[in-house]
Amino acid sequence: MYLIRGQNNLKLFKSRYPDILLSGTIGNFDGLHLGHQAILGKIKNNAQKYNAKTIVFFTEPHAAEYFSKVRDRNQIPPPRICPWREKVQLLKKSKIDFACFLKFNNKLRTMSPDDFISQILDSINLVSFTVGDDFRFGAGRKGDTDLLKNWGEKKGILVENTETITLDGQRVSSTRIREELLNNNFNNAEKLLGRPYTFSGKIVHGQHLGRTINIPTANIWLPNQRLPIKGVYAVKCKLNNLSLNGIANMGVRPTVGGEKPVLEVHLFEFNENIYSQRIRVKFVEKIRDEKKFDNLDMLKSQIQEDISIAKNILQNSNDN
Repeated sequence: MYLIRGQNNLKLFKSRYPDILLSGTIGNFDGLHLGHQAILGKIKNNAQKYNAKTIVFFTEPHAAEYFSKVRDRNQIPPPRICPWREKVQLLKKSKIDFACFLKFNNKLRTMSPDDFISQILDSINLVSFTVGDDFRFGAGRKGDTDLLKNWGEKKGILVENTETITLDGQRVSSTRIREELLNNNFNNAEKLLGRPYTFSGKIVHGQHLGRTINIPTANIWLPNQRLPIKGVYAVKCKLNNLSLNGIANMGVRPTVGGEKPVLEVHLFEFNENIYSQRIRVKFVEKIRDEKKFDNLDMLKSQIQEDISIAKNILQNSNDN
């Protein structure tokens, strides 16, 4: 998959592929859940129909993240289901040909719907354009599907929206998935995502406190974000070609005076130098909430108990 980095590079893309026809869509695509997959299915069908390639536009950062910084720094945006790097990998696995992330900044925020169409959508050779049932765009979210369809009729471009995808009588959405994850309903989240919930990241140096209590942990870098989970979990991990079990803590580590969210994993029967390597963590079941202990000895005792519980969970789990 070819990644187009920002609006300015659309011109370079057009010059490099002047004759290519495109079937496209746009959205946040956080989690790439069943609703998103339905949209991707439509653009792939249209690409086949028109002998075109597929393109997906998404914004970076998410609009809610942008507004939380420029309007109200005390407002906490919803946690992402997956970071943008993983989103790109999921789009690649979905056999999308091109992806373009648009930097969500003041210029994009204040762009009128008509300017968005003329400066972005008209800059490439679209033959079809598919959006979700609730899609809005442009300054003040004034752009809608009707505006896009009028544009499409004038340009000879098929514009369509997807119907709401439901599961168990409720709409499939990123918000619903976050709620399921936070409530430890990983089976429900898996159904909505169409795959197990995982997080993949690079292992970085932390405070090395785990080694002082003989429970070493892998500190996984979080790209300026929280995860839609918090607490201690039994996990299954993929590290290179190894499948490893462990426990993970997602939180601020109050016992040692932590403030920023950290994801750290203790891998059972494993003690190798794995800094800078990437690890994929699959959350199987929540063990407990994070809490503050009076001292490190009490924390160590609780972690040993957590390890015993996690091993029992993973041993009796049918999850692979």
